[in-house]
Amino acid sequence: MAWLLAMVFCAAVARQHSGVRVWVWAAIAVLCFIGGARVAYGLFAVGGRVGSVLVCGVVAALLLAVFVGAGDGRAWTPAQMLSAFAVTATVGGIWLLVRQWTWGEWLAWVAPLVFAVVVSCVVASGSVLHALYADSLGVTPEDLDVPGIWQATSAVRLLSLLSYALFVPALWGIAKHVHAPFVSPVERLGVPLYVCTQLTVVVVCGLGALDSAREAVEDFRTAAVRKTAPPSYFGVEPEWMCVEPTVPAAKLGSRGGVLKPEHPYLSFGEAGGTVSLWDEPAGTAIQMPAEQVRLVPAADGRVRCTFSYQRLPKDG
Repeated sequence: MAWLLAMVFCAAVARQHSGVRVWVWAAIAVLCFIGGARVAYGLFAVGGRVGSVLVCGVVAALLLAVFVGAGDGRAWTPAQMLSAFAVTATVGGIWLLVRQWTWGEWLAWVAPLVFAVVVSCVVASGSVLHALYADSLGVTPEDLDVPGIWQATSAVRLLSLLSYALFVPALWGIAKHVHAPFVSPVERLGVPLYVCTQLTVVVVCGLGALDSAREAVEDFRTAAVRKTAPPSYFGVEPEWMCVEPTVPAAKLGSRGGVLKPEHPYLSFGEAGGTVSLWDEPAGTAIQMPAEQVRLVPAADGRVRCTFSYQRLPKDG
């Protein structure tokens, strides 16, 4: 099956290319099929070899029809196939690992799962992804006022990133099942190799979380420069607002910059009695008491804000 899945993947790559690359990937796919047929031929010590090769051919044809030959845009892409193969290998490897059921194997796959759950459930004061997003924009998660349902959603997203750490224990289970020499009880490098690989995967998953927040911040900054509506990020929905002061400018308690009412700002909304605004020219966030300003929705960042000011009392 490993050879046949490799064959299908190469065939899918060949389908997306043209010219010489098609023939190169097609040739690799043929070699993979030959490798699978050779293994199938040797499955039986006596008799049944022709039937095994025939079954191998039938399975190969079915896999090609399902993954590569589907029409109307239903054919799988190489990325989708790699993801499906990784999930299948993870499930199968963990099952093989649990079958042997020693404390070492138990810790090998439970420890990464517990670690992923603990880290992803840090939503008491804002989720990890929201904290990374807010820190890049100079605000705090409390300033974003993200609903709990979106904090839980971002935690699930983080859990999905960290769940890839289970791929290493799964490969470990497959290696033990086929009696790979580096997992032999007498092999001293087995455990250090596993630990180093597992730490590498966890670091890669952490970098994935950082990359998710970084891309969201870049999209936000790009929208601020272009004066367009920025995309939302797990419940954070910045909007263009005209900010009308309700107190004299001298009494406006702004922090992080000076408010210019004629220009619209990207607003993160009100949270804890504070309004957080993004000052695109300065590249910083401005905060001020919510009772001192009034937010009026703007179509985009290109409009000019005009207000019909009322005369303030002399003592105000």
